[in-house]
Amino acid sequence: MPQVVTQDLSIIHLIQNASLLVQLVMGLLLFVSLLSWWFIFLKMFAVRQEIRQSDLFEESFWDNDDLSRLYQNTAVMRGESGSMGRIFSAGFTEFLKLKKKHDMSNDAVMDGTRRAMRARYQREMDRLESHLAFLASVGSVSPYVGLFGTVWGIMTAFRGLANVGQATLAHVAPGIAEALVATAMGLFAAIPAVVAYNRYSHDISRLASRFEIFMEEFSNILQRQS
Repeated sequence: MPQVVTQDLSIIHLIQNASLLVQLVMGLLLFVSLLSWWFIFLKMFAVRQEIRQSDLFEESFWDNDDLSRLYQNTAVMRGESGSMGRIFSAGFTEFLKLKKKHDMSNDAVMDGTRRAMRARYQREMDRLESHLAFLASVGSVSPYVGLFGTVWGIMTAFRGLANVGQATLAHVAPGIAEALVATAMGLFAAIPAVVAYNRYSHDISRLASRFEIFMEEFSNILQRQS
């Protein structure tokens, strides 16, 4: 009976026997994948906390008729008021400053108040959208980086056949399997990043809409008071 030669095709063995360039590609993809997972969990907690804080502040805003008292409470609990609370504080602070200037018209006071809220809104959105660009880059680039490692590994495997008298599947399979691990790692890094990016972009867009609606409603309240 012919002797059957078995080869170890486990993932660890394939990685260990891959060429140096393919190993570097795999190492880069592993590092990027771990970093993207870190950002995914950070963003998950940040978005959940922001939604909860916005709900609490919006409820207290509509239940409280005294804006001055709400302003004082928000200043004391600034870290727990969320982005909406900080937008409110920025707008009300500017409103109080401009109201003290008796030579300013109501329209000028409201324009300054809206600009202050808009500036604070932009800073809050920059904070919420941090790391999303990294997740988008990982989701779009990682498959191509893995594909590069695969192409290079397959080229190396076929070049090795030049020194073999008779090419069989047993000679080709290990090299191709080693190369395909790079593609698998690229997809492993890209898929969670794409899913997380789409999810958090949707949640942050909804928060942005809530902030803009709140700024308009708050401006209307201040307009009536002025």
